[in-house]
Amino acid sequence: MSFSKREYLRTKFRYRGRAVQNQINRIIKAINLVFSPLIRNFAGEMKHHTITRVILMLMVTLLSGIVAEAAGKVRYPGGRQYIWRYTLCDKQGSAFSLDHPGRWLSHKSIERRRRQGLALDSTDLPVSAKYLREMERFATHENRAKAHFIGTSRWQNTVLVRSNDTTLLRGLTGLGFVREARQVWVSPDSIERGPAKVKVHEGWNPWDSIRGEHYGHGREQIEMLQGHRLHNIGHRGHGMTIAVLDGGFQNCDQIPAILRASILGTRDFVCPEEPGKSGIPAGTVEYAAVSQQSSTRLYRETDHGTKVLSAMAANEPQILVGTAPEARYWLLRCEDQQTEQPVEEDYWTMAAEFADSAGVDIISSSLGYNEYDGHLGDYRLRDLDGRTALISRSASMLAQKGIILVNSAGNLGMGPWKKITFPADAQDILTVGAVNNDRKNAPFCGVGPTQDGRVKPDVTALGSPASLISGRGTVIRDMGTSFSTPIVAGLVACLWQALPDKTAREIINLVRQTASQNQEPDNIYGYGIPNFWRAYMIGKMKSEK
Repeated sequence: MSFSKREYLRTKFRYRGRAVQNQINRIIKAINLVFSPLIRNFAGEMKHHTITRVILMLMVTLLSGIVAEAAGKVRYPGGRQYIWRYTLCDKQGSAFSLDHPGRWLSHKSIERRRRQGLALDSTDLPVSAKYLREMERFATHENRAKAHFIGTSRWQNTVLVRSNDTTLLRGLTGLGFVREARQVWVSPDSIERGPAKVKVHEGWNPWDSIRGEHYGHGREQIEMLQGHRLHNIGHRGHGMTIAVLDGGFQNCDQIPAILRASILGTRDFVCPEEPGKSGIPAGTVEYAAVSQQSSTRLYRETDHGTKVLSAMAANEPQILVGTAPEARYWLLRCEDQQTEQPVEEDYWTMAAEFADSAGVDIISSSLGYNEYDGHLGDYRLRDLDGRTALISRSASMLAQKGIILVNSAGNLGMGPWKKITFPADAQDILTVGAVNNDRKNAPFCGVGPTQDGRVKPDVTALGSPASLISGRGTVIRDMGTSFSTPIVAGLVACLWQALPDKTAREIINLVRQTASQNQEPDNIYGYGIPNFWRAYMIGKMKSEK
């Protein structure tokens, strides 16, 4: 995120804490006024500790209500729930065949692989329907109401099951085709109240416009990467599809500037729609392929995704023009704003798989993980090898599917972790750090290298701050590798549009090899600030040879 979810919550509760303290001070003053006469009158008849106990009980009662109100918390609906991830041994009994990929992959997805000479393999096959049916039969025998199959991953060959019955969840581990089982989520006692509706500005403020400047507030972040030169010769992302993986896209269904972008559709992997009468478990690739529904919550959550999208898709001359205004976009919610737990790696994986099946070319992901609520599944620095974290294993597969992942380096550079987060450690992706207007490294940016010695981040772009559109529909400036990432992702789309014969790996290497310090990369700036015009010229020259 622009800053980590944990850091955001700390800041929010710091302000709420001040409000609570002020309330406490007022109550103490009131208690002194009310109870002092009583204490004087009855002190002779009551023991001092009894009076104290009564006062304390009243204070606790009053304060608990104030704290609950100030915290804005509500009890988690449905009581205690758990999600377990089951890794299956194989895909025997799958209803699909590699000979007929069109049954679960779009034509665009198949064509993307064909164009890059990439063969389908067993990881592309959906999870075995036979095994899913056996798991459902087991759950039905126990008590159907207690288990919900909420998602699968074909790349990782996993199934997510949610239940309030841990005995049932443990029982599923005994099925012969289950290789491994792990709890990846437990419901919290309470959560934040639903997000308040945010009013959208219908038009622009007079000061939002920069007369005579086509890119408006976006000029510097595009020109720093020489992206305007690609735009000038007609490469603005046309024909390219970008999936944005994020935690919410507040008011993207209402903001005029976003409505003018080419949005192909949305999917919510955190709160998926009910499978209805299809009989297909929600969250599976098959269900996602046939469902045309989307959770309305996606548009009510954080505006983090709104800001990320605007860095690419905005096309408001003299106000803000993004890096790929003619590209098409999928908006995929895979980040749970209420908790921080390992299941979000599964949601991210399912979103990436959907993006693959839908035929996207590029994924822009401004998400990263390293520490979880209750320390359930926390990572260590030595895990930054691109192979340990499930999310990183999934990310490392994307180039093999012909997709370029552009992922944020993370904003933990000033904390005890300091390094990049997961999946920024993945192989064959572009991990993006942030610099300021003077091209100096932003101190919050996570650094490398990976545990196996690879340079990270790969490149850097303006993110301290970047110009964006908020969930209110206003032009703002915000900081974070979350926003340098889509700036790069949009120009990667423009470059690939200009060099359609290149593979995902070739485009990634072109961006690295033509960046500002490609001769001497380090683990602060990576290969440096990209030069997309140089990448285009060198790529074109190689293609003509």
